[in-house]
Amino acid sequence: MARFSLCLLSLLWAMAATSTQTRSSCSVPPAQQPLVDGIQVLMENSVTNSAFPNPSILIAMNLVGAHNLEAQKLLTYKLMDSDTADLTIGQLALNIIALSSSCRDPENQVSILQRQMENWAPSRPDAEASSFYGPSLAILALCQKNPEKTLPVAARFAKTLLANSSPFNMDTGAMATLALTCVYNKIPVGSEEGYRTLFGQVLKDTVENISLKIKDNGIIGDIYSTGLAMQALFVSPKQPNKEWNCQKTMDAILNEIKQGKFHNPMSIAQILPSLEGKTYLDVPHLSCSPDHEVQPTLPSYPSPVPTAASNISVMYTINNQLRGVDLLFNVTTEVSVRSGSVLLVVLEEAKRKNSMFKFETTMTSWGLVVSSINDIAENVNHKTYWQFLSGTTPLMEGVADYVPFNHEHITANFTQY
Repeated sequence: MARFSLCLLSLLWAMAATSTQTRSSCSVPPAQQPLVDGIQVLMENSVTNSAFPNPSILIAMNLVGAHNLEAQKLLTYKLMDSDTADLTIGQLALNIIALSSSCRDPENQVSILQRQMENWAPSRPDAEASSFYGPSLAILALCQKNPEKTLPVAARFAKTLLANSSPFNMDTGAMATLALTCVYNKIPVGSEEGYRTLFGQVLKDTVENISLKIKDNGIIGDIYSTGLAMQALFVSPKQPNKEWNCQKTMDAILNEIKQGKFHNPMSIAQILPSLEGKTYLDVPHLSCSPDHEVQPTLPSYPSPVPTAASNISVMYTINNQLRGVDLLFNVTTEVSVRSGSVLLVVLEEAKRKNSMFKFETTMTSWGLVVSSINDIAENVNHKTYWQFLSGTTPLMEGVADYVPFNHEHITANFTQY
């Protein structure tokens, strides 16, 4: 028994040492730190009374240390008070991780998520890889709350990932790596060795795929997927065959920040933890002193609390003219929503008025993205997807839930890239 314990301790030490070595092998040079502080201020300034509460921003603030403590408190309380009844698996998981990072215990939400994942299955055997992003978040959230209870759910999820034949998706691969690393590191002593073999195989495959996306300049996939990819490579117990130059990636991202590429709060929330050497696996280890008595009071700018008078009319058009797709259409409807609503509100209102405007969403690192409209879905193999435009300006490629909306006419085009 003593020999087994010694071997186990050595294994745990080796895993921890590998992770620490990877994270400490790159850092933000002191002269570049103002760049990081600048984008953090941009992100935190997006938190207002009138803004939709974004859990990813709260997680980032708690991981790196908030500059604006009032914004941190406001976002925490807004998430605590938000209605979770209609959230997807991924959204619910993100809420749980965010509240946990603020030392709140979303116990009821965890129970709901556990039941949802016990009943989860992909929509079809060859489901798009991006559809596994939300369940990956769910496995991570559940693992951080109750790893032993999560083990069989995670095993079924891992087997489904192995069986899926869709092209690799960077964000999904990175989030699956974080989730399964959490489970892998918490396999109880005496559990079936098959668990370690299964999770190890999936982790090896995902980090190998991530490494294949590392460009010569250090960017992994694209600049907005690099943050999650860095987190995955920081913590995975299985490392890719090709050694990763972390500092090269860090320098490339800092150069992109210098050029002003990170100005959207959601993109900042994705990159900020990695710049500070933090990952979503650090959430359970955060120490904070929750204040349940004093609620924050931030000014509601730039606009007053919406009223009936602040509603706007939006002309919403769905358009598919691609050859080879059975259903061709170009249909417009007018909806009325409150100024500053998110795109999802417009879509829901159009759906309520006309069944022609039905849609489906997929959880991504940016939030909910519209993947299907009127029974026509994006297809990676055919390089087709839905793009939302205001005039000729893209609206963040269909991100529906966190982007404030103030446009009088939007068009959803089914297009190819």
